[in-house]
Amino acid sequence: MRLKNITGSREVVAGSPYVVQESIQQSCPGTWKKIFGNDNPVFIEIGMGKGKFIHTMAKEHPDINYVGIEKYSSVLLRAIQKMEQEELPNLRFLRMDAGNIDKVFGPGEVDRIYLNFSDPWPKDRHAKRRLPSREFLARYDRILKPGGRLEFKTDNRQLFDFAVEELEPGGWRAEAVSYDLHRDEKLMEGNVMTEYEEKFSAMGNPICKYIIYR
Repeated sequence: MRLKNITGSREVVAGSPYVVQESIQQSCPGTWKKIFGNDNPVFIEIGMGKGKFIHTMAKEHPDINYVGIEKYSSVLLRAIQKMEQEELPNLRFLRMDAGNIDKVFGPGEVDRIYLNFSDPWPKDRHAKRRLPSREFLARYDRILKPGGRLEFKTDNRQLFDFAVEELEPGGWRAEAVSYDLHRDEKLMEGNVMTEYEEKFSAMGNPICKYIIYR
């Protein structure tokens, strides 16, 4: 579920110093270490929602650069408001469609990718739009450095089963797979919950997670 359109959100996004603006996104590949002003690893979250997860991660890991990606201005607005309350130098945002991810990051420029509670696109004809589909896995492969990892969490079992089935055709391997994350002591170490994770786990829904690599 997405937030309704918030009047003025596009203007806020366009004027925010925390957002890498669309006008310069095409020139970003290969320059992310320059954008952050250091040589630290770059971790990205695709579909970050209101930004709770990535803001917490950036706060807890100041030696890692984080980029939060969100398509909708009304949602990104919430993440910007968090940054205005607590500014973090190692966090930036992009308002963009995830389909263009390999046009904004260069080959091997990203160290880790997070997908959290992605839109399930339940109709079969929309399978290619699902963020863990083999089509998107091919895009991630182009920007993820050798040895990098992709982490995916969801409460949607059908989407997770689909995601697992896409690994072999996409040429990916699983490092860890859990169908009940919150009962997995090893995977729960250092786990940061998103807004959706808090909501769905409180309802008793099992959270699924995998960590994959090429």
